[in-house]
Formats: sequence, C-alpha cells, structure tokens
Amino acid sequence: METRRTLLVDAFADEPLAGNVAGVVPDAAGLSDDQMGRIAAEIGASETAFLFGPGEGDGPDDGNGANAPDGGADERLRYFTPSTEVDLCGHATIATYGALFAEGAIDAGDRTLRTNVGDLEIAVDDDGTVWMRQNPPTVDVIDPDSEGSDLDADRLGDALGIDPAALRDVGADLPVAVASTGLPWLVVPVNFLERLGEAEPDMAAIEALSEAHDAAGVYAFTFDAIDADSTLHGRAFAPAIGVPEDPVTGMASGAVGAYLREVGAFDGDFPDELRFEQGHFLDRPGRVRVRVDGDAVRVGGRAVVSMEGELRAPAEDDDEIIEA
Repeated sequence: METRRTLLVDAFADEPLAGNVAGVVPDAAGLSDDQMGRIAAEIGASETAFLFGPGEGDGPDDGNGANAPDGGADERLRYFTPSTEVDLCGHATIATYGALFAEGAIDAGDRTLRTNVGDLEIAVDDDGTVWMRQNPPTVDVIDPDSEGSDLDADRLGDALGIDPAALRDVGADLPVAVASTGLPWLVVPVNFLERLGEAEPDMAAIEALSEAHDAAGVYAFTFDAIDADSTLHGRAFAPAIGVPEDPVTGMASGAVGAYLREVGAFDGDFPDELRFEQGHFLDRPGRVRVRVDGDAVRVGGRAVVSMEGELRAPAEDDDEIIEA
C-alpha cells in the first residue's frame, strides 16, 4: 500500500476549526483518478486538493492548455469532492498555498497554478495571506418574469426555505443572476440577515435549480452583515456537487464580487476591497477578501493547518477500502 501525507487545513480563517476545511495531499504524484476520488471520500472534506509538480497529474492535452506540459506553471492542483472531481475550488487553493507557506515549502511572492480551467495567478503576502486570481468574470442577469422562469420570488423562496417577501424586497435593485469566475453560481440577494439565517433549503429543489442553470450551487447573501467592516453575509448551498452547505466559499465570493460591480450595487466608486463573511450559521465563521479591477478578480484569505497525518491508499486494482 502507498502512504501519503495528508492535511486538514482551515481556509479563510485565522485559527483552527473555523472557516472552511479542505483536505490537502501535498504530494499526489502517481495517484490515479480513482485513487484521488477514494481518498477524497475517505477524508470527507467538501473538497480535497491534490498537489502535483509542473507537468504532472494530467492526461493528454485537451486542446485548451489545461492538460498541456507545464509551460511555466509552478504547481498543478486537482480538486475532488467526496463524490466527484470539480474543475476549481477557491478555499482548497487558499488552503494548499497557506499550508505550503506555513511549513516553509514556498516563499512569499507570485506563483502560477495550473488547474482544469487553465493557469491562474497566485500571490502570497509576507503575513501568509494567499491571493488567487480567478478567471475573467461573466454575469448573466435573469429576468424572473420571463416565460417559463423558475426564478421568481415564490419558487426561489420555496427552494431556499426563505419567506419570498425577503427576496422581493431587494429584487428590484439587486436581480438574480448566474455569475462565474471559473465556476458558475446562482446569486440570490436577501433583505435581512435574520431571514437568511432562517433558511431551510429543500436540497432537491436547490439541486434542480443548479442543474437547470448549469451552476455549482446557490449563493444567497445580504448586506445586513454581522461585523461592521463586512460588506455582506453569504450562505452557499451546493448539493449538486455533493456539498449541502459550504461554510466559506472562495469561488462564489469572486463571482459575487463581479456580480456586485455588474449590477451597480454601490453608489459612487466601486470599493477597492470587499469583505465577505460566511459560515457563522454552521459555527465555522470565516472571511474572504475580494478585489475586482476590470477583468481581474482576486480572492484572498489566511489558512491554518488543523490536522496532519498519513493515509494509506491501496493500489488501484486493490479492492480494499482506503484506511485512514
């Protein structure tokens, strides 16, 4: 059996057991897709990141560069939920680079990361804050009154388990939209934190909405935040990719930052930096810093290693269950 060093890392947090936990396998060289999927299922985090050196971890070139030889990338990451591979994961990226920096494996500075959606810029500050530049944003505003729409306040309210009035209050100024910076999210504004906190989502309905709009999940938010320096409070539901509720979501945060600029959510100049709080209703409070400048969307945060160990994985043709 192979033995692999395995970490649990809390991203978008300054202390353990907060923010969003990710599995990290710092040396994934030689692991097959099947082994990575089984390891991710055994670890049980919403996502596990598998780190490869440049030019490793891929099949034949897919034509858009994602599986090409390293071409200047410093690292390669692949991401698995307990049930499937996903192309990109913000909090697992922050977790990986935060852990590498904390143990001295990398220095502060700029790096290039290869993912399934192409190469991304990573920057690590001297204090360990990791910044991830996401893909150029797309924001598609949806008219809830269009024929056949499944996104009117009543249907969304039923799916989220939120009083539809809490969605109508803000719907005129802040529309529902599908926003993406590499992973699409259905963005839904809510009037008050109390209403957002009362949400009891119908996961089957959320999954159906996600699939209908080709989104990873639903990100509901309110400007009625807990902390005075927070821009908003968010909750992310993604049962379609095996995550009923994600504590703190980096990819969704970047997409929502782009959405806020696109819909003109602020009077005057757009803020230089946004601060999103999330996870409090799961007792996993965390914060994401978001910067939007033209097509450049960056999310940033700290990460803390909460557990380190060894994991034994059987050979690919071995029928034994992975043992932790």
